[in-house]
Amino acid sequence: MTYCVAVKLNAGMVFLSDSRTNAGLDQISTFRKMIVYEKPGDRFMCLLSAGNLSVSQSVREILQVEQLQDVDGGEPITIWNAKSMFDAARVLGSAVRHVYERDGDSLQRAGVEFNVSMIFGGQVQGEGMRLFQVYSAGNFIEATTETPFFQVGESKYGKPVLDRVIAPETPLDEAAKCVLVSMDSTLKSNLSVGLPLDLVVYEANQLQSDKITCIDNDNPYFRMLHNTWGQKLRDVFDSIEDPTWDDAHTDVPLLSNSPRNQPLKKITNAREKLI
Repeated sequence: MTYCVAVKLNAGMVFLSDSRTNAGLDQISTFRKMIVYEKPGDRFMCLLSAGNLSVSQSVREILQVEQLQDVDGGEPITIWNAKSMFDAARVLGSAVRHVYERDGDSLQRAGVEFNVSMIFGGQVQGEGMRLFQVYSAGNFIEATTETPFFQVGESKYGKPVLDRVIAPETPLDEAAKCVLVSMDSTLKSNLSVGLPLDLVVYEANQLQSDKITCIDNDNPYFRMLHNTWGQKLRDVFDSIEDPTWDDAHTDVPLLSNSPRNQPLKKITNAREKLI
């Protein structure tokens, strides 16, 4: 499995992915899930992928040369000449369908699900930044002000901190810290996600990025973040008052009468009914 997350902010975009792939407990490998497409001054795009590795690798390969016919009869549209990120996302969707048409039946006969989820974001000269999540059918949705981030793969462990912290006005460095905490929480709870990580930070309207790094066990910042986050969580937990079950004085009683809901009813013999 894997975990990838991307965030779209007023100040720019942040992309993060792990690199673990497993086919059972004794078949663990490292494959990068992120690829950056960049033509400085013209376009910057980043693709993250999760799901069946053979499918996602095929999509990435075909995406380099995939073309869509221009309805106005112009030059075929590729990710390298698309006039908008929406058109580039359409090319990606076409590449996904291309792989399905080629391999879908064979995979089904072998009992393998055609499963791929992708995050695709960036900026093309002449328009603002855009972020999309692409599904196995090649269809996609776009991030909004209300939903400024997407996750694919093992998303549940790292979502709470994103929900609490990320907003369009979040500074880029703070967002980078947040997605790393999100990844650290996932690494802590799920063995199918693992180091090294790929992190890319893109500043709005730059149409290129040099903030690209690979994070492994020896990375001093990630070690500090891991240790600090774990300790601070423990400190906050210890600072919260324990629940009281007796008549001891407290300003926040756990045992309280609710006008709407009653405590669970016990069943004490075979004749009693729950309802």
